[in-house]
Amino acid sequence: MGFSKLTIRDVPLEHKVVLVRADYNVPLKNGKISDDLRIRASLPTLQYLLDRQSRVVIMSHLGRPEGRDASQSLKPVAVRLQELLGVPVSFLPDVKGDKVIQGLKKAKPGTITLLENLRYYKQEEANDEVFAESIAKATGARYFVQDGFGVVHRAHASTDAITRFIPSVSGLLLEKEVQTITLAMEHPKRPLVAVLGGAKISDKITVIERFVDVADKIIIGGAMANTFLQYKGKKTGASLVEPGQEAILDSIYAAAEKKVGKDAVDSFLILPVDVAVAKTISDTATRKVVSVNAIESTDIALDIGERSIEQVVRTVADAKTVVWNGTLGYAEVPAFAHGSARLALALATQAETTSIIGGGDTADFVLKWDSSKGESFSHVSTGGGASLELMAGKKLPGIESLLNANK
Repeated sequence: MGFSKLTIRDVPLEHKVVLVRADYNVPLKNGKISDDLRIRASLPTLQYLLDRQSRVVIMSHLGRPEGRDASQSLKPVAVRLQELLGVPVSFLPDVKGDKVIQGLKKAKPGTITLLENLRYYKQEEANDEVFAESIAKATGARYFVQDGFGVVHRAHASTDAITRFIPSVSGLLLEKEVQTITLAMEHPKRPLVAVLGGAKISDKITVIERFVDVADKIIIGGAMANTFLQYKGKKTGASLVEPGQEAILDSIYAAAEKKVGKDAVDSFLILPVDVAVAKTISDTATRKVVSVNAIESTDIALDIGERSIEQVVRTVADAKTVVWNGTLGYAEVPAFAHGSARLALALATQAETTSIIGGGDTADFVLKWDSSKGESFSHVSTGGGASLELMAGKKLPGIESLLNANK
């Protein structure tokens, strides 16, 4: 697949100051990084710039701080980045102003400096042009490189406004994410199976509609399956069900019927035939598997059951491409991670299948499950909302604002 934007390969970066927008919104526990996928994913772009003796300045956000919150400082990221790259990484406690100007005066060619959390400033999420310009001026950057795939679906100062002040191109991670996901949606190796979980249909309407159009089969799991089952006339007990989705589901089933015919809809849009239930949601809850026709009024469906798991494994066994977005159960609790774990195992052991793991909770799950840190799959996306919107065929502001490759 071609890529419509200029990348770092297309512009002269040797000995230039280059401002990189990375996505280092990583989970922190007691000041320690518990998952460094997003940091590791940024390394190819950074190494490319270091090899060209660029003065690299990185900006990112972390969490949703209310003003300056030391617990959400990016300083631990600088430490981890230095460990991974094997070169010194300087850290500056701001993103603009004199501290940045003075700090970067010391930066030599082939060095990296990480700026403090962008979201210490409300102007970041407001896409404030004055704020973006102040970052551009303080860093003195000759080029801006967008490599934070997880944030390009947002029009923020560091993804959109900044591109009005500095010539802006794509990094290698962003290019890879867009090409991989776009190829899977537009020119997949078939059969293409989509596995969609998570809680809400409303969060994934456009993605479900797109997969009805492009997929050969769709597997529905997670709490979202409860809403589908209730729509199909099943009793769902005390399970999480999203109200007011009837019109949307009418539309989804009508589109599916038009595509595959009425008699084939249930083998195209695959729902659980059994579910794992409990009376409460807790780490000590006991897993009990029941048919979808036998859910009691006090039951909470928290995972797919064993027959459904086998159905999922059989379905993906025949697939050449699998796109998985959303866990199949309440996977934070081991007793209700069975469906997700079995799917992960199936994909990890099918070398001939292209497996694309959507970001967010799904990526978090497979990274904890996989001892190879995600290498068991073809692609683990670093973006949750961004990957969903890209799959749905939407234009993403942080990509649209970059320089076109044909100019």
